[in-house]
Amino acid sequence: MTSASTPWPKLQRDLIAILRGVKPDEVLGIGEELVRAGIEAIEVPLNSPDPFRSIELLATKLQSSVLVGAGTVLDAADVARLAEAGGRLMISPNVDLAVLRAAVAAGMVTMPGVFTPTEALAALSAGASGLKFFPASVLGPDGIKAISAILPRGTVIGAVGGVDENGFAAYSKVGVRTFGLGSSLYKVGASAALVGERARVTVAAYDRVFAA
Repeated sequence: MTSASTPWPKLQRDLIAILRGVKPDEVLGIGEELVRAGIEAIEVPLNSPDPFRSIELLATKLQSSVLVGAGTVLDAADVARLAEAGGRLMISPNVDLAVLRAAVAAGMVTMPGVFTPTEALAALSAGASGLKFFPASVLGPDGIKAISAILPRGTVIGAVGGVDENGFAAYSKVGVRTFGLGSSLYKVGASAALVGERARVTVAAYDRVFAA
């Protein structure tokens, strides 16, 4: 099985903030609040308004240790635009080998969406840094645990979709410590202050489970 060209980075907390619908004129204030709260990875889905501009602002203005990138990446051409914007993280809802291979070739951290063992193994063979089990709310901890049994030791597994801080403990019991968090952190129109407040609650919950 091919190892990932770019391994999943060592973050203090494996939390990815998903800012679906965020606008460029608000993204920097929100990003700064997230980082201040202790979140080190930010995803701007490409079905947001002017997403590459938002990614460029975050990648340029936030500290270099923050992992910034795009979600809902469905076209290999968008990988090139992501690289031009300074994004280093590529997240997709599916396993499109052309998209994944383009991102791997660009040296990005990659997390394609998977739901089955076949998809999970295909993504790893193509060089994925980690796997996004999506929607995690459907699979649940038990479903992810069952699929994890056939994955290589050390595979980074992220639970995304219908997950919030209340689920950390249950997922931790099956070895999951990476989470993509959307509406529990950010909803369209939310102020930077509100996002920061939600982020602090989320980080505190994560630390209670994983720093114990």
